[in-house]
Amino acid sequence: MSIDALRDLMPSYAKDISLNLSSLANETLLNDQQKWGAFLACAHAVGSAPVIKATEALVADKLSPEAADAARAAAAIMGMNNIYYRSLHLMKNSEYQTLPARLRMNIIANPGVEKLDFELWSAAVSAINGCGACLDAHEGELKKHGVANTAIQAGLRIASVMNAAGRVATAEAARA
Repeated sequence: MSIDALRDLMPSYAKDISLNLSSLANETLLNDQQKWGAFLACAHAVGSAPVIKATEALVADKLSPEAADAARAAAAIMGMNNIYYRSLHLMKNSEYQTLPARLRMNIIANPGVEKLDFELWSAAVSAINGCGACLDAHEGELKKHGVANTAIQAGLRIASVMNAAGRVATAEAARA
């Protein structure tokens, strides 16, 4: 499947989103697993049914089943962590930051793919979910392992365009 099914969800007023989807599909700063995993993790993070369906079809022949599950897992675990850690960051009472989270997060230690790929996907999802603490943590792990700023930026660009695509597709479904 090509990127066209995802682009076809974009009406004329979202031409920039459509064009950005095309350019990101041809992104070369990330390897294929990193790129397509970011697309899939972000689609699940956005939660727009048409975008998820189109993206699942798009990556079906581009990601192993293990990598696809890991990308979905990044969206799932960050859906929890981003709310928790963003809340701690926003609250004035810093005592909460000293308490153990007491939330299961085993997937982070053993995601079933290269740890750096999972960290990149987690950073992208954290951008969608607006958690600065998680963005800093994942970017720190990526930088510790020598990942270039431009590669991290590519993941963030995918997140931003997939977020916009999800919002547009959901809005268009509501108009129908």
